[in-house]
Amino acid sequence: MQHLLSLKDYSKEQIEQILTLAKDVKANPANYADALKGKSVVTLFEKPSLRTRVTFDIGVNKLGGHPVYLDSQNGAMGTRETVQDFAANLSRWCDAIVVRVYDHQTLVEMTEHATVPVINSLCNLYHPCQALADFLTISEHFDDLSKVHLAYVGDGNNVTHSLLLCGAILGATVTAVSPRGHNVDAQILKEAEALAAVSGATIRVTDSLDDIEGVDVIYTDTWVSMGDNTPLEQVKEIYMPYQINQALLDKTGATKVLHCQPAHREWEITSEVMDGPASLILDQAENRMHAQNAVLLTLMKG
Repeated sequence: MQHLLSLKDYSKEQIEQILTLAKDVKANPANYADALKGKSVVTLFEKPSLRTRVTFDIGVNKLGGHPVYLDSQNGAMGTRETVQDFAANLSRWCDAIVVRVYDHQTLVEMTEHATVPVINSLCNLYHPCQALADFLTISEHFDDLSKVHLAYVGDGNNVTHSLLLCGAILGATVTAVSPRGHNVDAQILKEAEALAAVSGATIRVTDSLDDIEGVDVIYTDTWVSMGDNTPLEQVKEIYMPYQINQALLDKTGATKVLHCQPAHREWEITSEVMDGPASLILDQAENRMHAQNAVLLTLMKG
């Protein structure tokens, strides 16, 4: 049995197979309408969500399965019940557990006691389902991912980590551009660099936008991650030079733009770009469902 906590546990071939399956699920939904018939998937959320909740709920339904949503009030893991008991009980009823948590260690503990696949739908360190949707979206516009240069601009967070890891495995070039003091986790960067050494990928971290001229795709995220109550005004001076706007697209030559949302328009990205011809943001949001369905099929059907 395999879980999905981080993409670093997956091979290039496995990720490519998931992306290929996701494309087929998207193109031929009728072929998968009964793929999870008789199966139930619990989606357990400590953190609020729009895209993750809706795409898993509707996605499981489109595969013929039964999604069961538990919010933080019903599923305060480790408070009302231990994580061990959550995992053990849910495993007796459902066929997979999708978990959106604050602390990655919660996921690790769940896998130690669950007897069904556990899927990380977001934690403080990783967002693997998002990265799969992102590279699925990129692959719809670029035939060879190993020749793509993706630049992430903004806070070095869980999304950045998964983009670096996924890009490193697939052989792409990924540059993370963050203000000093807001860089990616050093250990995860080392892991991405080690994976890149095997695949031939290029992984770079910088604080200078001059280092991403000639990039194909620019990606950004909110400057303040969910659960951080820091007002945007307090970090505006730090991050505003890294805003995704038309001037930056002109400077770098980027032809495609991604944002995992929710977006703060006119902060990390302008509406001109978000709604403009370079934006793949709504395709990216839709592809969350297709990528996640491919993960579910892979882990639940073997």
